[in-house]
Amino acid sequence: MMRKSTINRITLFLLPLFGICPSKSCTLISRVFWIVTSGFIEYCHYCYFLLHLNLENFFDLIDCLCSFLAHMKLLIDLIAFWINQQKFIETLALITDDWSDCANSDIDVRMATCKAKISDRVTNIILILHIIAIIAYCAGIILADIDITETNELIFFNKLELPFRINTQHMYKGVLIAEFMHLFLSNLGIGLINTILLTLILHVGGQIDILQYRLEQLAFSEIRNEQESIITVNKIIQKHQKIIYFSENIESLYTYIALLLFVSNIALICSIGFLIVTAIGSPDATQQIIKCILFFTITNLEAYIYCYAGEYLNNKSKEIGLATYNCAWYNLKPKDSRVLLFIILRSQKQLTLTAGKMMDLSLQSFASIMNISGSYLSVLLAMQ
Repeated sequence: MMRKSTINRITLFLLPLFGICPSKSCTLISRVFWIVTSGFIEYCHYCYFLLHLNLENFFDLIDCLCSFLAHMKLLIDLIAFWINQQKFIETLALITDDWSDCANSDIDVRMATCKAKISDRVTNIILILHIIAIIAYCAGIILADIDITETNELIFFNKLELPFRINTQHMYKGVLIAEFMHLFLSNLGIGLINTILLTLILHVGGQIDILQYRLEQLAFSEIRNEQESIITVNKIIQKHQKIIYFSENIESLYTYIALLLFVSNIALICSIGFLIVTAIGSPDATQQIIKCILFFTITNLEAYIYCYAGEYLNNKSKEIGLATYNCAWYNLKPKDSRVLLFIILRSQKQLTLTAGKMMDLSLQSFASIMNISGSYLSVLLAMQ
């Protein structure tokens, strides 16, 4: 059975859990759940920060800041998706239309399927990494089996100050289970939003490959039939317009998410790096490093995903102009070949993914994020 979408089943299954899919009756419930629970956790972070605001707790305050930023980032990402819900629906409809257009050509289907398989592999890898990271982050406290009668200050997975007292062991374990489940779903949510971006970008790449193939076939269509050549040129123009519109939808969905990521990930990378460096030599160094290292890796990977997506989209858009120039336009009649000039002119304005419409995302942007994070890490180490 032929696929009908680049987005895989795991992604489609997870969408309703985060209130992104409007066709499900649980959408409103999911959105209320994330707003209430994330707001409550951020409030608990805020209370902890106020109660422990002194230099003696500097390490714990940085840890609290990391989890505060991670939860805030997820909530804002989800709100951005909810606001642009209609744009996301249009994007899914465009993907379905593109797959329908491919159905008449085995080569087009092969190209689209190739990108879909890559998307499946990337989605599985990213989600598995997020699951492993959250298990590693929580494993130390799960294995510790803390007794509330033997400790003055209860330890949670995040640095929290709860607005109620925990008096029994069962109540403490219930809070830990609820916190772990929320962390687990939150990590999946961040991974889901990242995989959607990569899936959409890979879909655009597949459509650009199909467009290049159709440009290569212009010479053969001219030999067979002049009318067929005109139809091919018209299809190429329409395909190019759809690619531009699709990339603009991605930009609308992710531009402010990317801006938030650019700012928050700089703070997260330097803060988690600080936790790892300062943990070296401490009595619980192994536990602290294992807790942070995968979280640090995923934060870097997330920044790289966005910057690579922007670089990939930019490079693929350049290929459109080159493919148009190198096609057999000289076999067409002048009135038909002139149409291709518009594709070359339009492709000079490259498709981009920006952070808040202020800067293009590229591998150079990723290098900037790492440089700035390293600078702030040096400042934190000096303050220690």
